[in-house]
Amino acid sequence: MGLTEDFELVIRAARAISSHADEVACTIGVNDGRIAALAPAGAELTGGREIDLGGDVVLMPGLVDTHAHISEPGTDFEGFETATKSAAAGGITTLVDMPLDNVPSTVTAVALDQKRTASRGRIHVDVGFWGGLIPGHLDDLVPLWDAGALGFKCFLIDSGSPHFPNVSVELMEKGLGIAHDLGAPLLVHAESDDVSREIEVYHGRSYAAYLASRPREIENIAVAQVIDAARRTGGHAHIVHLSSSDAVPLIAAARSEGVKVTAETCPHYLTMAAEEIRDGDTLFKCSPPIREATNRERLWTGLMDGSLDQVVSDHSPCPLAMKHLDTGDFGSAWAGISSLQLGLSVMWTEASRRGVPLGRLARWMSTRPAELAGLRHKGRIEVGFDADFCIFAPDESFAVDRATLHHRHPVTPYAGRTLTGVVRDTLLRGESIDLREARGRLLAQGAA
Repeated sequence: MGLTEDFELVIRAARAISSHADEVACTIGVNDGRIAALAPAGAELTGGREIDLGGDVVLMPGLVDTHAHISEPGTDFEGFETATKSAAAGGITTLVDMPLDNVPSTVTAVALDQKRTASRGRIHVDVGFWGGLIPGHLDDLVPLWDAGALGFKCFLIDSGSPHFPNVSVELMEKGLGIAHDLGAPLLVHAESDDVSREIEVYHGRSYAAYLASRPREIENIAVAQVIDAARRTGGHAHIVHLSSSDAVPLIAAARSEGVKVTAETCPHYLTMAAEEIRDGDTLFKCSPPIREATNRERLWTGLMDGSLDQVVSDHSPCPLAMKHLDTGDFGSAWAGISSLQLGLSVMWTEASRRGVPLGRLARWMSTRPAELAGLRHKGRIEVGFDADFCIFAPDESFAVDRATLHHRHPVTPYAGRTLTGVVRDTLLRGESIDLREARGRLLAQGAA
């Protein structure tokens, strides 16, 4: 293909994130929703449409968030329409939905089909699904995979949902063995049920007391168990929403031995600290909990040295009443933080202060999550990849106003914060996302 050939779309970017996470000037040709040419700045590409981006914005690959709770069908926590509008407004072009908080839970191929049916005609970004592993459903993993699930998720501790009970360490290992044979990852909520049962559930307004009731030991022991299972089976185990920095060296050591274990953390663990959370402010409650500032710094170290792989939202919304702000009781409040629309700006606010370039964020929030989910055409600005882009103004700032959030329930601890970095536009397969028109596609393993 000659560089002067016409394309459906040509983007000229003074600043773009390359597939190597560097910032470069380039010219991009797009055909049929995919990147067809990637040329130096000044290349004489012509297109039916052309976009010229100046130096005040950076062209990033669309974000890929592999940890979102879209709680349809069966609940009013979050919906496909509101979740995907929020994602698009936050520069996210691909979501992967967790298999709980909807009824029925996504633990059978039939339930996966019900999820797809509930989403049709209502998604503004591309959406894939994790299948779930719960007791009594080990034999459903292969049918789920054959039906298009991108991998599997289980809990080692009470999930908080009666429809998604936790598994034993032994069942987790059996599931990991099946996942290995399929070439699928098993995502694990790694908190120890045995240790948790020895600690009384805290009820009260003290955040320090709530944090003490969810010590790092609960995570550390479970992470070690997951690593042992991955070592024995050869399967790919992925630790979700890691909050304990004590577990980072365990993961790093296992990886150096060749154990296939990866891990993610979340914006709230990287930008908040327990010392800053006021008693009774249950908007900050999540599980695992937000820990101390020293813990936060070690999580950043784990990201920077590659021990941790990615940053995802763990968008886990609920109606405002379930946060129990009237009583401030951390024991009764829903454990989850809504941040789908804000994650990139939240992370850039902190990363820029630390001198971390946008290319690193793109790797953590686009490339690595796409690789985890086996999305071969997502997460990079590279020929052959989907023309999914986030146009980001890194030097602009804004104050978080709940009235501007598209979440079904705009309940977030970030309200009122001033954040750096504004998403100017989000393109899905080369077209700006218009929130009046649902153009997202459903993704399935083998066709993703």
